[in-house]
Amino acid sequence: MEWGGEYSLDSSNLDCLLSVLPGELEFQQVLSDLDEKIKKNSSSIEQCLKDLQSEVNEVCTDEILQSATDCLQWLNNCNFSSLRPSSTHHGELMEFLRTLQSLLKNEQNQEEMILHFLLDLSSQCGVSFPCTPSGTSFELTSSLHAVEDDSTMDVKSLWNDVRLHLRRFLVNRLQSQEETNTNALQQQVEFKTQCIQQLLFLYPEAEVLTKYQNMQNKLVSDLLQNCILSSCGETNFDKVVHGYQSSIPTLCTMIKEDLYILSGTIDPSSSLKFINETYLDTITEEMTVLLERLCELQFKENALHIVTANKISKKHRGTVHAVASQEYHRKGRNFCLTLYQLRCLSQLIKLFLLMEEKIEELSAEILLVPSFTEKNKNVQGVLKKASGELLIGETRANETSVLPEQLLQVEEPILLNFGWRNAFKDLSSSVAHCITIAIEDFSTKILQHEQKEEFSAAGYAMSLVNNRQMRESCGAVQQEEQPKRIAKFCSDIMEELDTLLPLALACRDDSLQEIRANFVEACSKVATAVLARLEEKSKDIPSKAPLQDLYAALSTAIFVCQHFTMYSSLMRETSKKPLFLVPVQQYQEFINVLQFQVTSYCVRVCATSILQDAESHHWDDYKAFYEGERCSFSVQMWHYFCCALHHDLWTILPPKTAQEILTDVLEQSLAMLSSRYCQACPSYKRTPQIRIDITAVLMSTEDMLWSVCSSVQEFLNPHEDRDLKIYKIHSHCNSLLSVLAILTSPLKTLYETFLNNSDEHLPQDFSKVSYHPLNWLFCIPSPCSSLLKTSSAREMAAQGQLKLLLSQPYCNLNLLLETLLHHDCLLVKILLRSSGNEVLNRDEQSSLLEQINNKQPTLIETIFTVLSYCTLSPKSLGIAFETYMEKEQLWNRLYNMTVSSCSESEPEVIRCLKLTLINSVKGIVKQIISLMHSWEATENYGTYQHKQIVPESLLKTVPKEWNYTPREMKRKESGKCFTRLAAQAVSIVISKLPTVIACLPPPIKYFFFLAERKMSRNFAELKKAGLLVWNLIVIICRIFEDGNTAELLTGATLDRWSKEKLSLVRVCLESIMGKLKSGPKQVTQKVIQSIEQQRPNWIESQLLKARKLSTDCASVTVEGAMLEEGGIALGLTEQKINMMVLDICHKPGGSEYLRQIYHIIQLNEEYLKEQLSCENSEGVTSSQCLPLTLKGREEQPVFNPLQVHRQSCAKVFNQSTITEWNWDWSNLLPSYLGLNQMTFRVLLAHRWEMKEGAELEDEEKVMVEHLKNVYLTQSTPTSEDKEE
Repeated sequence: MEWGGEYSLDSSNLDCLLSVLPGELEFQQVLSDLDEKIKKNSSSIEQCLKDLQSEVNEVCTDEILQSATDCLQWLNNCNFSSLRPSSTHHGELMEFLRTLQSLLKNEQNQEEMILHFLLDLSSQCGVSFPCTPSGTSFELTSSLHAVEDDSTMDVKSLWNDVRLHLRRFLVNRLQSQEETNTNALQQQVEFKTQCIQQLLFLYPEAEVLTKYQNMQNKLVSDLLQNCILSSCGETNFDKVVHGYQSSIPTLCTMIKEDLYILSGTIDPSSSLKFINETYLDTITEEMTVLLERLCELQFKENALHIVTANKISKKHRGTVHAVASQEYHRKGRNFCLTLYQLRCLSQLIKLFLLMEEKIEELSAEILLVPSFTEKNKNVQGVLKKASGELLIGETRANETSVLPEQLLQVEEPILLNFGWRNAFKDLSSSVAHCITIAIEDFSTKILQHEQKEEFSAAGYAMSLVNNRQMRESCGAVQQEEQPKRIAKFCSDIMEELDTLLPLALACRDDSLQEIRANFVEACSKVATAVLARLEEKSKDIPSKAPLQDLYAALSTAIFVCQHFTMYSSLMRETSKKPLFLVPVQQYQEFINVLQFQVTSYCVRVCATSILQDAESHHWDDYKAFYEGERCSFSVQMWHYFCCALHHDLWTILPPKTAQEILTDVLEQSLAMLSSRYCQACPSYKRTPQIRIDITAVLMSTEDMLWSVCSSVQEFLNPHEDRDLKIYKIHSHCNSLLSVLAILTSPLKTLYETFLNNSDEHLPQDFSKVSYHPLNWLFCIPSPCSSLLKTSSAREMAAQGQLKLLLSQPYCNLNLLLETLLHHDCLLVKILLRSSGNEVLNRDEQSSLLEQINNKQPTLIETIFTVLSYCTLSPKSLGIAFETYMEKEQLWNRLYNMTVSSCSESEPEVIRCLKLTLINSVKGIVKQIISLMHSWEATENYGTYQHKQIVPESLLKTVPKEWNYTPREMKRKESGKCFTRLAAQAVSIVISKLPTVIACLPPPIKYFFFLAERKMSRNFAELKKAGLLVWNLIVIICRIFEDGNTAELLTGATLDRWSKEKLSLVRVCLESIMGKLKSGPKQVTQKVIQSIEQQRPNWIESQLLKARKLSTDCASVTVEGAMLEEGGIALGLTEQKINMMVLDICHKPGGSEYLRQIYHIIQLNEEYLKEQLSCENSEGVTSSQCLPLTLKGREEQPVFNPLQVHRQSCAKVFNQSTITEWNWDWSNLLPSYLGLNQMTFRVLLAHRWEMKEGAELEDEEKVMVEHLKNVYLTQSTPTSEDKEE
């Protein structure tokens, strides 16, 4: 049957998978597209069945099929005995085969031409060439033309000779392909698939697979032996590990290749059987032999050591005890392994575990089959194959029809079976014994070494190391919970345990259970020993060891607990009961105790040492403290202590724990300060000191508050039910501010605020007035008021957002993204504005060139990628890049993007947009090229056009009954198919455009919507389809125009014919978009007219639909944004930010991009603060754009008391700022009308004017007397009230 150009067969192939959650419009478009494809495919299938029905009715005149159902039943129960044979004369057949044989023997390089010629005969004429097993009798038959049953041994020998020659040719091609192995994976797979399919045309499936299996089997054996056994000298564990390290990646590539080849050739069960027998069984056998040899050598070596040990002495040798060796030697073939050998075995097992996981992924991805771990699960079974052979001729005729009941027979499904664990069975008992000894030995040595260092060291401080990252496979420990620095001895022990962990992870059957049991038991003992050591160290603090050791012990305990939790999680698949339950519980209890100990110790130090200052707190003294120009020593030392604590916690402990401890210490120490200052009764000269002290405490607290709050909401809106400790901190600060206001405010202002001059009773609204928890932040002489907007707006300024981000103990991704999107992406705009100068900085040129050469994303590319992932904030990308695009004059460059290789001069934004659009149309390009290939395969053009034309001598010998028409003659008749092919290709492009746009991320769609409004000229073409649709079609045209780009994009190989046809499709698309300067060619007009005839106005409606999808989504975005007052920040809740961060981190490189931006922000902190302050100064933009620092070394921060002192004097304890601060008493005091009456009376009684004998002026005496009568005389506070 001819190529079905008239059938619009179109797979609903959504290559642009929905990587984002679609909106309602996009979702409707995707569903309608799927529905349309299903309807088209069903109608095409019906048409195919009708055509088949008519052909069968023509051939089988005795059996007329009435409907499509009859046709399907006939195909299911097809019995070729009902076909009328059309005889082929024996002499003609002999002549034809002799000509084939002569050409193959006498002419060179004729094999490929003859193979295609035979395939052409089979497909065009229905001739079934026999593919019986080698050495068996056969018949040459045809589904439409059968040969007479007088075939002799001459015909058989001739055909066998022909196909044997062709088989050798194909096998040689396969082997030569293996030797070169330089082609890309996809090309190599296509080539091998074609060779195997041609072999299946000549020989039965079983024989072909056996031959190919033998080839691959030899390759695997040679690879393993060359990598492992060819090394000079005797084999040892080290060589085995290095050998498999180099060979396993190659083996995985070979398995992946064969899975792809077999998936298009045979059924999944046969493919898995092939992989099992060819690769997995061979690897297991080679590994078994190798380990047996190693065991033999090790056994002899141990025996020699035992004899030597008996003659010389019975010394303890490393990790192996001689006594234990003798005992195991007497038991049998057991021997002892050193720690190094155990490491090698563990590394080897780790390689096999990774290989097993990789093969599982490949089989599930390519064949959609269960994994190794699903063997024991309930499987429904598979349909049994009706016949494993290719039935032809008389065999088919004699075959009885297969009943449906037989087709539904259930058999045991074939699954992957990698038995590499069996190779380690002989080693299991030795490994199980030696692993216990090895773990106990190295842990004891490390602990003893640590103890010796402690006694010999003068400082007694614990040696710390940076914590390496946890296993990514665990995924349980978030960054905020990972310790930063831990004890070195513990790090060394856990590193060794990590090395030996694969020995325990390999246990899936009973033979290796002993290894895991001994590993768990030995680890539990080590955990107990380490815990005892940490407990011992914690008891030495602070008498013998510094306070930092307490933080280190806590961090180390958390590290060990997380590690054993991870071990338990990794081994949960093979263990029914939880492992390490007791050690984990012990460590959790110790961690809780230690965290409480750290907090209570710090608070106790503040209470008993730091805040005990008799000179500063002598409130009755009639002399001013340092002339009233500085705060108390205790307050200053409390600030230094908090700074040092902040540094130690931030550099040692996990971020979350560090914030918890600092919050507890800050809250409890503020509670003490609040209590003490509430009880102070200062003299006249000491009253300013109260004001200075409380101001310093509040400013210091404000400086610390940025570090203890982990989110903007926690800072701006502390809630008693959600953030109790933060709420208490605000409460204590407001209490201190009330002390400052009532004790130190001018008497006249206080009197006017709390008395009406006429009323002799308390204000009526005394209990009704309340204040916001953040009230104190807006009253102190601190820059915090500029970092926060009004407290009622509940919004933070851009500078405050940046300070909160950089005050965190780690890279808080949620807070980072919120900062980037905050205030209409103000921070991103500054980064983009400054990134243009990065090349001008000579020091940064090398790093930029490194990024280009290593294909590392630049800052602009990173920002673009992150913002394009922010689907819940679609305006952000356009808003962030709008100013940058205008400054660089890039809007007009979006009109005509090229697809050629990216040049260094091309702007990064354009390159990012181009790559996004190219990826979105990749599926369309693949489908068009697939259409070309399928058309070529049917019409024998392009890749099937053999270089040599079929000789006339061979064509003359083709039996006349076969009615063969040579391709050269047929080619002239099939010119009409060109129009159908181009029409179908153009229809695919136009039909898929709406779906492609629906699947694009909303930020990209909004960016093009914004760009369309920014274009400087009115392009007539854009009015038809819009900028986004225009660019998509332009990119598709550029890909079709450059065949190399199409090959690079899809991995397919295109010949000259395919490139010409793609060029024709390109011209048609350009004509549709009105991009051709000259008039369309006649062929182009025919293509477009054929589409319009079938579906009038369809092209225009599709383009309008695509434009509507792009503009409607963007306009919905704009309308939604207009409802949000103040930009995009207000619409982003914590939940939305969290969802976007999760989405970004699941995208390729997403989390790394965020961390790269964070690192650049850290390096340029001061510059960014300066730029933000200029932006906030009445919208003035700083004209000076300095180059950004893009790289910097991450050094361990060191606490410098002098530096902290200088910073404190400049920020917190700036005496001139504190003493000269103009307190707005008229606004501050009314906010305390709602103060508890008893508290107000106590504080009022503590004022120096209320004391007996105070020197007052007449006016002051009147006011004091009035206040006393109203507040103090009516209800004199008791001692209990004072304490309260």
